[in-house]
Amino acid sequence: MWIGTTAQNAIRAVLYLAGNAREVPVRVDQIAGALDLPRNYLSKTLHALVRAGVLKSGRGPRGGFQLAEPPDRLPLARLIAPFRPVGEQRCLMGRPDCGGQHPCAAHFRWGKVASAVEDFFQQTTVSSLLGEVRARPRTAPHLDRRPRPRRRAV
Repeated sequence: MWIGTTAQNAIRAVLYLAGNAREVPVRVDQIAGALDLPRNYLSKTLHALVRAGVLKSGRGPRGGFQLAEPPDRLPLARLIAPFRPVGEQRCLMGRPDCGGQHPCAAHFRWGKVASAVEDFFQQTTVSSLLGEVRARPRTAPHLDRRPRPRRRAV
């Protein structure tokens, strides 16, 4: 199971919120600026996390986003769940009927890898990744910016 860009950015945003935990909500503009993400895109991502119960939000001048639960009770699987396609394929070859009596050529080897990746997302919490960031500051989510393409001079 590989995750898409939106799920990656959801993890980055939640890590940012957990690392900058305050008693007041954090505004989407601040998160977008710190992570170098488009505000509207990030807002939609954060609202999906609110609907999933990962975050809570408030409106108005004192509004923003906060974690809905302590970071040690938030596995990464909960963060990426809203962004996984319904009926996601686990077959590496893309076969809809892979398994059982109709395994693909990679089924038995890929099954072990897919299970290990699934276990990683189920067992890794926001808190454990936050511990990595504190131990190794160069792993902070605001450093995960994608290089912008350079424009050629005309």
